[in-house]
Amino acid sequence: MASHPMYEVHPPPCVDEKASITITPGNKDSGTRDVFAEDDVYQIQYKTLSWQAVSLLMIAEIVSNGILSLPSALAIVGIVPAVILIVFLGIFGLYTAKLLIDFKLNHPNVHTMGDAGYVISGPVAREVLAFGTVAFAVFSSGSEILSSQQALSTLSNQGMCSMYLVIIAGAVAFSISLPRTLDRLAWMGLFSAAAITLAGFFAMIGAGANPVPGRSLTVTASSNFFDAFLAVTNPVFAYAGHFMFFILISEMRRPEDAMKAAWCLQGFATVFYAVFSIVMYVYIGNTVQSPALFSLPPAWEKATFAIALPNFLFCAGLCTHTAAKLVFVRIFRHSKHVHSHTLLGWTVWTLLCFAAIAIAVILAIAVPIFSYLIGIAAALFAAWYTYGLAGFFWLHDVYHMKGGVNGLKQRSIGTVIAVLTVISGAFICVAGTYVSIKLIAEAYADGQVGRPFVC
Repeated sequence: MASHPMYEVHPPPCVDEKASITITPGNKDSGTRDVFAEDDVYQIQYKTLSWQAVSLLMIAEIVSNGILSLPSALAIVGIVPAVILIVFLGIFGLYTAKLLIDFKLNHPNVHTMGDAGYVISGPVAREVLAFGTVAFAVFSSGSEILSSQQALSTLSNQGMCSMYLVIIAGAVAFSISLPRTLDRLAWMGLFSAAAITLAGFFAMIGAGANPVPGRSLTVTASSNFFDAFLAVTNPVFAYAGHFMFFILISEMRRPEDAMKAAWCLQGFATVFYAVFSIVMYVYIGNTVQSPALFSLPPAWEKATFAIALPNFLFCAGLCTHTAAKLVFVRIFRHSKHVHSHTLLGWTVWTLLCFAAIAIAVILAIAVPIFSYLIGIAAALFAAWYTYGLAGFFWLHDVYHMKGGVNGLKQRSIGTVIAVLTVISGAFICVAGTYVSIKLIAEAYADGQVGRPFVC
């Protein structure tokens, strides 16, 4: 794999305040003005996160409910190909994280994927990627709320209407999302990361203590494209958290340390995903469900859901915070409302958090196929945010900062890998969307789609 060194600094740029984008002659954006300026007189200080805090927030956000679907992938394609895929995607995710971080360091004014889209392709790309980030964050919040509802339903023996449980989970997530800066969430990130890790170990202990008699295991399995890629989507989207990286790095004291956080995230996630998937599958076999916790005995199922619940709620709040912050900074960028405790600033911030969580809750309650729509959103946006766009970012910066076409030719290995990264993102997007749409069609045909606003 070609290395991707930091690029040299270009001549001092000028700043277009209206566009909130830094402009240099001959280069659309060399990115020299940070979105969160540092000044001791500001009432709200954003750049306070250490790389350790960022790594915990990343782990808490990515290693969440996605891990619970991984063992079922082993049952479909076999233990060997599935584990190889999980490890490969973890390494691939580290590579794309490196490209995202390099791009952010080269363009400090980039706060979100929308800003990055403006840098590489102009205002249309900015709007598309900004919308995609908000949409995916809201859908991710809704997914975590549904997982919270499943946990609460299990703990209450289905004793309360699931619709009310969704609303309760949404209210908790809303309260978590309200702090204006991510450092206020960092301590909850530690607790959340510990909760999902402990839940995973507890689930493995429960599976090992109660192995399924006569279980069957598959080393490798042949399958049609639909079933195989359906299994592939589970580990692909289990790593889908890169859409939040720019926002997290923007609040770091030392953005140069972001790669340390990425190493911690991808190293932990890759090892934990592989171990959890293998252990759960070996003791449960091909009957393992998705989420895997439903395959445990009732007492172990309840205990594990109880431990994991804080992580689900925290992730819902963090995703809501992300969606709200993108819009908030877009509205008030470089204004006093970002850095001061103004009435207008807090009113808009609270309304944005409420709107994001309200949309997530309404989707979870009112749209019977919401769980399938999450798959479509992941295919359309996460495939690009986690994989494909990173290749574009590398190609853009090498072209504009390292001598144009000649620079790309001189880095032929890096260029080829970047192009393949773009192609992989496109393939995951198209194939994942196809699989998700087919799943919806089959669910309607089999009468599996329920009605809205019912328990």
